[in-house]
Amino acid sequence: MTIWLTGAAGFIGSHVAAILLDQGHDVVGIDVLNNAYDPKLKDWRLARLKDRPGFTFHRADICDREALTTLVAGAQPEAIINLAARAGVRQSVENPWLYYETNTVGTLNLLEISREIGIRKFVLASTSSVYGAQPQQPFTEDMPTDRPLSPYAASKKAAEVLAYTYHDLYDIDVTVFRYFTVYGPAGRPDMSVFRFIRWVDEGLPVKVFGDGTQQRDFTFVQDVARGTVTGLADVGYEIINLGGDRPVQLLDAIGIIEDQLSRKANVVHEAPNPLDVPATWANVAKARDILGWQPQTPLEEGIGAAVDWYKENRHLALAVEI
Repeated sequence: MTIWLTGAAGFIGSHVAAILLDQGHDVVGIDVLNNAYDPKLKDWRLARLKDRPGFTFHRADICDREALTTLVAGAQPEAIINLAARAGVRQSVENPWLYYETNTVGTLNLLEISREIGIRKFVLASTSSVYGAQPQQPFTEDMPTDRPLSPYAASKKAAEVLAYTYHDLYDIDVTVFRYFTVYGPAGRPDMSVFRFIRWVDEGLPVKVFGDGTQQRDFTFVQDVARGTVTGLADVGYEIINLGGDRPVQLLDAIGIIEDQLSRKANVVHEAPNPLDVPATWANVAKARDILGWQPQTPLEEGIGAAVDWYKENRHLALAVEI
């Protein structure tokens, strides 16, 4: 199968590409390689894919419909996995237009191309942020998601709704994944695990917003990538959580990093951020029942892998702007 993979140089996208190639698929990787976070990490990930048989890469923006149409003429895919996105809750408040352009209009462009040339399968990355501040735990896919707390979450909710519309109108088979706090080797430098590892290892202050008791359902990147690939199955239209199913307090996650590095963290508490929710926790029963997926990597093991990557690539990790 020939698969378009947008966001191919991204944290999750690069792992998805590797799995697809291992399975014998042809992968057309698309990524704009922007500076949403330090592109040195994107270059590092992409370098590990470029020479693999079956992989081709195009630097393109999913917001540029004309460029996408030109690419389709060269290699018509049988499926699209759309992982290209502007991610990050806090940054979306500063520039909501950019988030809507990429996450909503970009998704619309890809859905239109799917309609125009008859692509029957569409996989969309969404986020646990669409749940907002739900009092009930764990989060199930049938919970209301009409009160997002950030433009980022709202833009992803809009993309989910667009995907349903195109499924209903044009019979495109759609799998939407809501990811929960993805972490692992070569992770995003704006995410907590990358920062905590660097700060602890370098003896720098470890900044924690609030008292650190807020909980996150950390999910190892390889588990998420494996789940994303299973989304190529025919499902009609389904929204499915991919999470670790084990909420952990931030201070406990820092404690695991301390153990892995044999160093003590200098935790500095800052004012709570009103955009942060108290806890996230994914009910993953639907992923198990429909796709046969469940998380396999304990947090201690996953953080160990992230720490090992940091040690092996310390020069790069220190050069990355956080």
